[in-house]
Amino acid sequence: MHHGDVTPQIAQGLLALQARIKAAAIPPSQLDETLNFAVWNIREFGNKKRTDAAIHYIAEILGQFDLIALVELRNDLTDLGRVLPILGEYWDVIYSDWMLDSGGNNERIAYLFDTRAVIFNGLAAEVDAPREKQAEEYLARQSFWRAPYMCSFRAGNFDFITIATHARWGDSIPGRKAELQLLADWIDTRFKDRFVEDHDLLVAGDFNIPAVDDALFKALTSRGLQIPEPLKKLQSGNRVIGGTNLEESARYDQILHLPTMKANFMKAGGTLDFFIDDAHIKELFPGEKYTRQQFSFQLSDHLPLWIQVKTDIDGHRLDQIVQAARKP
Repeated sequence: MHHGDVTPQIAQGLLALQARIKAAAIPPSQLDETLNFAVWNIREFGNKKRTDAAIHYIAEILGQFDLIALVELRNDLTDLGRVLPILGEYWDVIYSDWMLDSGGNNERIAYLFDTRAVIFNGLAAEVDAPREKQAEEYLARQSFWRAPYMCSFRAGNFDFITIATHARWGDSIPGRKAELQLLADWIDTRFKDRFVEDHDLLVAGDFNIPAVDDALFKALTSRGLQIPEPLKKLQSGNRVIGGTNLEESARYDQILHLPTMKANFMKAGGTLDFFIDDAHIKELFPGEKYTRQQFSFQLSDHLPLWIQVKTDIDGHRLDQIVQAARKP
């Protein structure tokens, strides 16, 4: 991390933040053996310019992981450009185009990654809803408010695909449920196709799902997506919490996988509580009198969600060769 010659106030805030990161008990990844994958909705990142302190804090949080799906990144990439030099020269980013209409909210999705641990494998595409021929045109009957973004990566000798998305918000629960079902159906169809690049899939994002036992979650997981075992009971360090919003009351953010990846998860996963509560805001921003809402526009109103993935799969591959040879 390259924080450089920061002010005493930012240095003080970084020390307080590092204590919160330590409390989250995120194990370090090991090159070619494990990967720390995270998803983080950074509130309206690029819409409202962050202070220098916030940029350093965001970089410090992102630097705990090897590959991060960034959600709610806006069309203006200036603040993202301020974060990258702090992370260092080995970091890179792949991002989608932004959506112009009000439903798209000028948002895009990005994958930020440490190239020493992860390499981009070549596939980068927005997920399009299935089309049907109507007269002389091929049109979708239903659409995503914000197109999910899909990329392929390699860590160690493990190749995988990620899909990140930000599901619609608003009062229309049926509309949100239909969009989540659309994504589940698309994944089911595409990943059964013989030309799919890889069958190991991570799906991450802000799905605006209040709970893991409601109808919205059931729609998203209706085609086989699963929660990794370490994320079923959400924790930040040793503390069990109820959600990834600052109130810790809703499971908006999720990391899901297809059954092929179950053996690749370590026992480590959870969230990183950089907020704690209103009384601790002043530790990060001494001299300011931020409300919770003002704080959320400096860091975020969502906590990062993370999981550690096993990327050394030679043993698994050799076992598959042996099993295949034994078949009549």
